[in-house]
Amino acid sequence: MTEPVLTTSPPETGPVLLEARGLTKHFVLHRARRAARAARRTATVKGQSGPTGPPAVHAVEDVSLALSRSGITAVVGESGSGKSTLARMLARLIIPTAGQLLLDGKEVPASNRDRREYARDVQLVLQDPFSSLNPIHDVRYHLARPLLVHGLAKRGAGLDEAIKGLLERVSLTPADQFLGKYPHELSGGQRQRVAIARSLAVTPRVLLADEPVSMLDVSIRLGILNLLGDLRERDGLAILYITHDIASARYLADEIIVMYAGQVVESGPAQSVTDEPSHPYTQLLLSAAPDPDRAEPPSLQGRGSPPSLVSPPSGCRFHPRCPHAMAVCAQRTPPGTQVASGHLSACWLHVKGLDTEQALPIAGRPPGRPSAPSRSAPDPGEET
Repeated sequence: MTEPVLTTSPPETGPVLLEARGLTKHFVLHRARRAARAARRTATVKGQSGPTGPPAVHAVEDVSLALSRSGITAVVGESGSGKSTLARMLARLIIPTAGQLLLDGKEVPASNRDRREYARDVQLVLQDPFSSLNPIHDVRYHLARPLLVHGLAKRGAGLDEAIKGLLERVSLTPADQFLGKYPHELSGGQRQRVAIARSLAVTPRVLLADEPVSMLDVSIRLGILNLLGDLRERDGLAILYITHDIASARYLADEIIVMYAGQVVESGPAQSVTDEPSHPYTQLLLSAAPDPDRAEPPSLQGRGSPPSLVSPPSGCRFHPRCPHAMAVCAQRTPPGTQVASGHLSACWLHVKGLDTEQALPIAGRPPGRPSAPSRSAPDPGEET
């Protein structure tokens, strides 16, 4: 398969704008919270020690990343891997349980103080453009509101010109034809372009795109991806592209971060991660991606379903599904090991010095380093 290319050449990345260090998010189950309180009261009356705390969903665990000017980082993983929760923590819509968030090297407070100023620098584009746009308001209202709230324009001719400029930036032309339209009168791709234009209204430096093409027809996804590529070149935006489609991540991004069950399992340059995947889960994603050049049916190296995040498995969270799991995989969380320049894999298969007992296979699964699937670059218009 001939690999498609972006309509523009990727520029050199600049300084780090937004950085996350060890971000963690646990969602406490409310019913479990009440039950835990009742259990503690009962234990206190009986003079016993009660439970330490209610169960929680371990949605994101110790995730670190850096978004640089003019750079695109893709976060890839199946549903429930913590991608959207990570984006909402970066947008400060969710307060992290632990970890740090830094903007221009300065720590961002966890409170809502200066939240409006932060929102001018970091904007979020949601997955479903029909749900993110108010159906009772037209395009003019959606684009005028952020300009007025942030004091970037005043009502009158200047406001109309600013709105038309935003529509032109996202290739909705002629702009006059879209100003009075309502969300239900637009196609899915047009609605997503309006949502992107609304985010651009406050001239952000970081754009968080949470699966911006997953709700769109395959035929129009490429246009949105090219739009994101153009924005990073023209405006120098740092873009976080969240997707379940590793093919589109390979097409658009400079760096790829692969998440599974709330944890990062592999990260590195996009070409290195997709051409030479080192973690069994990344290989599973690639083997499931459609490829018309594949001569034989895909061989999926891994079975089963993602684990419960209320009581996640010990050690490596992928080990119950991994065909190469060893004894150590169920005991300890693997460290990030460098397998190539800038390419890290959190897998015990790449850690040297394991003793014989630690390297024993689990339930008869054969040990050994998995080989990367031989495949051509996938088509970004296809869905995993």
